[in-house]
Amino acid sequence: MSDQSSIQEVKRPERATADTVAKLAGVSRVAVSRAFNPHASLKKEKRELILKIAKDVGYTPDMAARALVTRRSHLVGVIVPDVCSPWESQEIDALTTALQAEGFATLLFKTRTDQSMDERLLTYMKGFNLDSIIAFAENVTPDTLAHSLGRAVPIYVSYSEDGSLPNQPKSTSVFDRLIVDQKNGIDQAVALMQAYGCKRFAYLGGTTTSLANTERERAFKCVMNERGLPEPLVLQGDYTYESALASTLDLFQVGEGVDGIFSANDVGAFGVIDALRFKLGLRVPEDVKVVGFDDIAQSGWLSYNLTTVKIDLEDRVRALVRLILRRLKDPNAPAMIETLQTRLIVRGTVGS
Repeated sequence: MSDQSSIQEVKRPERATADTVAKLAGVSRVAVSRAFNPHASLKKEKRELILKIAKDVGYTPDMAARALVTRRSHLVGVIVPDVCSPWESQEIDALTTALQAEGFATLLFKTRTDQSMDERLLTYMKGFNLDSIIAFAENVTPDTLAHSLGRAVPIYVSYSEDGSLPNQPKSTSVFDRLIVDQKNGIDQAVALMQAYGCKRFAYLGGTTTSLANTERERAFKCVMNERGLPEPLVLQGDYTYESALASTLDLFQVGEGVDGIFSANDVGAFGVIDALRFKLGLRVPEDVKVVGFDDIAQSGWLSYNLTTVKIDLEDRVRALVRLILRRLKDPNAPAMIETLQTRLIVRGTVGS
């Protein structure tokens, strides 16, 4: 007997189907489909039974087949300029978690350093038949995405008061927006710094290509003017710790210094604080008051204890998910808008 003939043929078990689960659970095939859709109407006990049986027999829905029937891929694209900085990484983590809870998978697309998109990535996007896409990179225009998305309507985060996307040509495509009102939180920050005696202010900026930074600087100058305060010095930054530290050293070693610094983000504020304390021998907040923006998790660390303008991450993610669900419910509706407020979180870098 040859070696080959002695090898017993192993029959693979057949893959469990929705019909298999339906038969074992004593329900219809439609009920099985509904059990895997978190938004579908189904009694809790029946859903739990179906999901348990499906797990026992190793059944999972064929998402490709379902997409052909429902015209839904359950995929959400996210375009980001950066995935390493604390704010972006925390937001992506929270957003991915929230989308998964709603039955969506997330596809991440990264822009070039100038926040433009590689043409090949735009081609890939269309092939995925995305249900929605969130663009955190303002330089990728709605019209550009409309040509690559087909049915999906993109979502943008706008920091301007009217919800527009500054410095972009007027769009002919529908896009939904989450408007972040920065001015309220910035006004609270300036009021607190002013109350503690600040007279000479500096604004530490982010990257010049960031529309969020452009609007943040505009809002800060507007608040200063409304409060009768002089025009602030503007320090060049790029949202990094290193550039913030270097700009702060230049401000005090070459320039005349200030008694209050507002940073466009928290990481920049960390660089400011370390430059003041460890390089210049100044005290925070006694000699210089410092305020950041974002309220990332590290802002509460005792080494910084940073007073900062908070964008509530949970509220922001919830608003973005709402926009996705609203759009899927009404695909042909006009542009949809959600609005998010900011507020000051007072810790220890302005007053004791």
